Amino acid sequence: MKLLPAKEKKERALGTRLGLKPFRSLSPKAAMVRRPYRPGVHGSKRVRAGSEFKLQLMEKQKMKVSYGLTETQLQRVFEYAISNKKEPVLNSILDKLESRLDSVVYRMGLAPSRIVGRQLVNHGHFMVNGRKVTIPSYHVRVGDVVSVRESSKTMPLFKDLKNTLKGNKESWIKVNEQEITGTVVAKPEHIELPFNLNLVVDYYAR
Repeated sequence: MKLLPAKEKKERALGTRLGLKPFRSLSPKAAMVRRPYRPGVHGSKRVRAGSEFKLQLMEKQKMKVSYGLTETQLQRVFEYAISNKKEPVLNSILDKLESRLDSVVYRMGLAPSRIVGRQLVNHGHFMVNGRKVTIPSYHVRVGDVVSVRESSKTMPLFKDLKNTLKGNKESWIKVNEQEITGTVVAKPEHIELPFNLNLVVDYYAR
């Protein structure tokens, strides 16, 4: 029996496609298509509706896995958002998570997933305002310009960048296909999420 990748098992356990495996997650070969039930011996059995706390916990796990964060990192995001009186909690959370460099790279279309984006940032393939940044959690601000290092543009992953960038649909990132850059023109907005953010807020507000 062929074992499924750990990332796909996480998606099956949470019952949601989280795009953890680029390309495969959207294909007919995806584990969520072939085995749309929880992993394990009893995975195919009907799951009872859980308590409110269980639902909150499940949505929190989806969020944690989607952004590739540790429990401590995610908790810090919510502590900051809840204590920040300058903007609504939901807006503050999205800004903290979506403005991470690995997430911006993913939203621009420079990486097929956040996981790949994180690896590419770690390896020094991107610049912010002309300076190399190797920290995935680096906070990209409005007005910052993200680009691929000149020496990295020959990599197979970046060979069709101009066409890849044309697929960017984020209104808060202005992409220049010719220069292969992305400028953050506003704070993250109109974000489609594979989890219920309100339930996660309720979880941390307990």
